[in-house]
Amino acid sequence: MAVRIRLRRLGRRNLPIFAIVAADARAPRDGRFIEDLGRYYPLHEPATVELKADRVLYWLERGAQPTETVRSILRREGILLALHLRRKGKSEEEIQQAVAEHRARQYEKLRKKAKPTVAQLKQAALEEERRRVAELEAELARKQAEAEAKAREEAERKAQEEAAEAAADAETEAPEAAAETATPEGGEAAVASEPEASAEADDQEEKAS
Repeated sequence: MAVRIRLRRLGRRNLPIFAIVAADARAPRDGRFIEDLGRYYPLHEPATVELKADRVLYWLERGAQPTETVRSILRREGILLALHLRRKGKSEEEIQQAVAEHRARQYEKLRKKAKPTVAQLKQAALEEERRRVAELEAELARKQAEAEAKAREEAERKAQEEAAEAAADAETEAPEAAAETATPEGGEAAVASEPEASAEADDQEEKAS
């Protein structure tokens, strides 16, 4: 009996889930099968697989042929690599290490190609909004600091100008104050000399008469 490893559809409309089964090659796709070997979830991002790896290897070693879709899944999951290494006589430890490294590389490729989910899109939008808010706050803080620094410089400049004007006014007022202080003494002398001159004039008039 020829055995095929293939997909068998489960799930419901618009939400497909596939069983990976070993079945008689002559049986219909969703008909009877020999053994259930795992599940394939194509709508996950990235698509995920649950496999009974030891049982898949069992059927492969006995000549079971996977369909093209299943072969692609087995290649990605490292099952075909494990089969190849077994045939080369590698130890189980070496096989497990090689398969783990292979699967990590494959899933990293799938992760980069996978479309983001709605939750991931919302999270990305939220992070972008937070980033923009942080940038705006930083910009406002920078502008406020610049405005405060400019205001301080302007206040210092005005204070210096006022101090310079006050010093200049003080220098101008000092000579004027000195002149005003000297003027009253000269005036008193002039006033004091006027009666003397008048008396001398009277004496001369009396002598002349």
